[in-house]
Amino acid sequence: MALIIPFRGVLFNSKIVAGNDVVAPPYDIISPAQKDRLYEKSACNIVRIDFGKDLPEDSAADNKYTRARSAFDEWLEAGILVQDAAPAFYGYEISYPLFGERLVLRGMLGLLKLEELGTGVFPHEETRPKAKADRLNLMYATRSNTSPIFGLYNSPANVSNKLISGITEAPYLSAADQDGAEHRLHKIAGAEEMRLIQADLSGKPIFIADGHHRYEVALAFKKEMDQKAGRSADDSAPRPWDYVLMFFANMADEGLTILPTHRLVKGIPSPQAVLDKLTPDFEIVAMPESADISSTLRSEGKHSFGLYMRSQKGWNLLRYRGGKLMDVHAALGDLDVVIMHELIINRDLMVSEIAYEMSVTESVSRVNSGEFNAAFFLNATGVDDLERVAGAGLRMPAKSTYFYPKLLTGLVINRFGE
Repeated sequence: MALIIPFRGVLFNSKIVAGNDVVAPPYDIISPAQKDRLYEKSACNIVRIDFGKDLPEDSAADNKYTRARSAFDEWLEAGILVQDAAPAFYGYEISYPLFGERLVLRGMLGLLKLEELGTGVFPHEETRPKAKADRLNLMYATRSNTSPIFGLYNSPANVSNKLISGITEAPYLSAADQDGAEHRLHKIAGAEEMRLIQADLSGKPIFIADGHHRYEVALAFKKEMDQKAGRSADDSAPRPWDYVLMFFANMADEGLTILPTHRLVKGIPSPQAVLDKLTPDFEIVAMPESADISSTLRSEGKHSFGLYMRSQKGWNLLRYRGGKLMDVHAALGDLDVVIMHELIINRDLMVSEIAYEMSVTESVSRVNSGEFNAAFFLNATGVDDLERVAGAGLRMPAKSTYFYPKLLTGLVINRFGE
């Protein structure tokens, strides 16, 4: 099972910089306009390392990866980034607004020993080669994990979270994100505290929530470094590249939230033809334009979907009749996101183009603008669904889960090479 250890984190020097100026959202949700704003915010914003700009004059000797390495080295030399003298875990607390409430997610940042997926670490989504190539190039250049993987474990005792919630000192670094969430980082360096954290996670499987690409890249990098070092199969002496930076959150934490990711589609027939194709598999209920589809789906519960089509006024509520995915593994066939992809998108409509969108309002706007023909809406995948599917060695379609709030990049970096 998974092995978790403390590490000597590289952190921004809180005596020199402010957290709000130097941290960034995860690279895969940063738009080009947002990247520009992060560049303008500070010459030391982590986006310059983790997700730098491509320039027209880029070459093999000068590109966003070589610039990332140069910035990393310069910031360390200038003391803008500092590496802790002794290993520690880093308690991470996020207070965020959602549906009129204020929730708190607690977890901690540490290192996870890399191993083949499906042994002690379990994925739940498919990955894309292009995204992996980018992260691998960044790892070659910086010899570090610049952003954490989001991992889940299950511990009813909740030892680690109780420890984090009991911290009374001011955070080492804090920042607010664009959604109104407040992020706070605490160092946990006491020997007994670190022992309790390791004991709490000892022997427990780890499920990847976000960061599948980063894990697969770190594993590929480890294998390449092992080969270059001539490491034999029975050589168990630890190497710096044996581990990857991860945020560990307890599935028992009430602050853990998964939001749905909606689907925008092109290349489908006329609205009436779409409804005709879906009718054998779904009970279809027409709803007015004023309907709140998110609230409707939450109240309807499992196996209900929303459909909005250009040139058709109002919404359609789709209630799955069941029984049409007998050729899909039982652990997958009951999931809304699989019903959406396998039945609606692939079989009934044979969609040629698909995109993903979090916002209902933005989805409707993109359909009305003519960019897409229709938008399909669904409820969020449950954390118990993730545990069941991942534990069975299966994977959901891409973008099946959207864990919220998103972890900030730049709070802690794991540096494993010079």
